[in-house]
Amino acid sequence: MTGTHLPDAFATHKVEAMVKLLGLDPLDAEQWDFLQSETTQDLQAAPGSGKTTLIGLKLALMAEAWTSPTRGVCVLSHTNTAKNEITDRVASLAGGRSLLRYPHFIGTIQSFVHTFLALPAVRAKGVEVRSVDDAAFETAAIRLLQQHNYSTLRSYVERQREGVGIVTGATFTYTRGELVVTGATREPPFGAETASGKQLSSLKRTLARRGVFRYQDMYAIAQQYLAEHPGIVPAVSARFPFVLLDEMQDTSAPQHELLDLVFASSPTVVQRVGDTNQGIYRDAGTVDGPASAFPLAGAPELPVSRRFGPQIAAVASRLTVRRPQQVHGAGPKGQVAVLLFDEATATDVVPTFERMAAATFPEDVLLKHPPRVLGARQGRGNSQAYPQSISCYLPGYTPPGRPTAHRALIDAARAAGTHWRPGDSHEAVTELWNALRACFTPLDGDGLPALSRLERSAATPGGRVRILLRELLVHGAAFDEVGWGMLIEQLTVQMELLADRPLKAVGLDFTPTAEPAVAVGGAPRSSAAVSAVRAVPGTIQSAKGETHAATLILECLEKTGKKFDVTESLRMIAEESDPQRELKSVQAAVQLVFVGATRPTHLLVLAAHRDRGKRYAELMIDTGWDVRDLTEH
Repeated sequence: MTGTHLPDAFATHKVEAMVKLLGLDPLDAEQWDFLQSETTQDLQAAPGSGKTTLIGLKLALMAEAWTSPTRGVCVLSHTNTAKNEITDRVASLAGGRSLLRYPHFIGTIQSFVHTFLALPAVRAKGVEVRSVDDAAFETAAIRLLQQHNYSTLRSYVERQREGVGIVTGATFTYTRGELVVTGATREPPFGAETASGKQLSSLKRTLARRGVFRYQDMYAIAQQYLAEHPGIVPAVSARFPFVLLDEMQDTSAPQHELLDLVFASSPTVVQRVGDTNQGIYRDAGTVDGPASAFPLAGAPELPVSRRFGPQIAAVASRLTVRRPQQVHGAGPKGQVAVLLFDEATATDVVPTFERMAAATFPEDVLLKHPPRVLGARQGRGNSQAYPQSISCYLPGYTPPGRPTAHRALIDAARAAGTHWRPGDSHEAVTELWNALRACFTPLDGDGLPALSRLERSAATPGGRVRILLRELLVHGAAFDEVGWGMLIEQLTVQMELLADRPLKAVGLDFTPTAEPAVAVGGAPRSSAAVSAVRAVPGTIQSAKGETHAATLILECLEKTGKKFDVTESLRMIAEESDPQRELKSVQAAVQLVFVGATRPTHLLVLAAHRDRGKRYAELMIDTGWDVRDLTEH
């Protein structure tokens, strides 16, 4: 990073002044080491160890000391949520806001690949990008499949169970110097040289020429672009002498390989931060692949969690299945409890947890960090094992449906609204426009134009559509049925004027927002029976990164259908077994429990079937655990 910033950027007096300005706790030795490091390194950070705060502090110091007008800092994360959290932190300081502008870049890995590699590659071939979105691709692929020249492929997939997924999941992979068509998660069940294989390739490449892509396509296209234009790598690495990768444990193998192609052999300083024990989003089959190289041997650690205290930290330490780590709890004292149940009392688990939370915390604490009910599975499968999922405990719980090709526009508007920030709307508007194009389909001819092709003048249909898009983005979560209907009428008129041809409209109906809590058995609960702040149910995966005052983890059947996640976790804790010696299926199940168990500040409750979990739970009573058998009360 020579010549890009003042040499005293991380001087002790500057760090201490910034810590005071931001109102942060004093830094410990490990945090100081990472903050002042200007060399390539990894950092393994335990849950609640202040990783995001530390990243924000480092970026704020770099922003104040940065001097280069053409070379910048590149900050990449796995999700929009993590990106927005970092953006909000740097934007809170006048000096930090400079990182939101050229020459710097803060975004997801996907948006980085789009901006600097894949979109330039596609445009260089004369293709106008209309959509990079799996749902929009699904819609376009199903429509194209109906044409006569794909009759062999259509006949084949119609005979297969869920065969249409072969077409909607068609993805580009860069292999042996060319883009080949594969499946999103597995190879098509026919060879590339068969009639069906040739038609699948034709369909995929036709949509590519029309500018319709899946997210994963972008990585293959970027790899091809780098191979064909070797000058791109030094240009990108020269632009970014410092790269910070957040949530590194969730980086997929294709993402990891692509970032290595750009930065691994360059002088760019790359600092990767994450918690490998929370790596629940890795692609299947990549445990031993490149993504598992994080953290590198000898990487420093942040082992102290300020989210929770010693009791919860002890549970977390026993469940670190990917990399042993002794988590030290420096937060509130906290409590660990186990609720034992049977088939007759499973529906008592959530109300009991809510009463425990209400008795433990003032309501203002629960409102600040609402209690959550988490499970690894949402709906019941075909197995007779019990319990399988969240719905076994909450008979009235309706899992969110699988996203369809015709995603409801109001859902897309609400989702895009969560990604929007004042002054940083492009990504959210593009996401919403792609959803809108999937809802309004021309009956003939090409699809609707890319967002960049819409006119901006309010006197044109394109400009008026832009105005309505912003209305959707800013107020999507606040619409009632009447207001939504009025906006859709205006939008339909302007979309038809924009297309200048007949349109088929789908997915425009109004649906209310989901209730923040689900009543047991589908019936309203008595307000006197539970806290006024209900515990919101959902998957462990959906709660990643959250902080709760209290968290309940419901025992669920692990994915192979042979074991139960909470019971296996209790066994490992009680017997102090070595996580590295467990079956891979058990490790995967316990890793999810680890993510859920590290969300609460004060109260962690584990629910287990008494026939399996009682002997392990009772071994922990002497350590201070609260064990309650609901079948005895």
